[in-house]
Amino acid sequence: MEPLIVVLMLILLQTLYFGIEVGRARQRFGIEAPAVSGNDEFDRYFRAHQNSLEQLIAFLPAVLVAAYLGYSITCVVCGVFYLVGRAIYFRSYVKEPKKRTLGFVLSFFSTVILIMTSLVSSLLILF
Repeated sequence: MEPLIVVLMLILLQTLYFGIEVGRARQRFGIEAPAVSGNDEFDRYFRAHQNSLEQLIAFLPAVLVAAYLGYSITCVVCGVFYLVGRAIYFRSYVKEPKKRTLGFVLSFFSTVILIMTSLVSSLLILF
């Protein structure tokens, strides 16, 4: 279970880092709160962070349920792919949004695998 906790804490730290990057971009491009647009490059930082938060909302319950059901190794592997995927996604989206696909695929399918693993496992337990 400890490797999973490490991966989850790294994912949370990564999310905080993305938020810090948005704040730095806000200063760099002179976008004062509460504005969330106004400069194309700032918009990319902001959207990359928001998209990552949207994915995190699906990933966290999926990984926790799968871990509860006993799939710790699957959770760690999917967590690492999610972490790497989000890093690729964030950097790609900021540089060239059209090149974010690899990062999206890695993190999105990590979540889907965990959801499907938990769903199938739970259905097998029921029946």
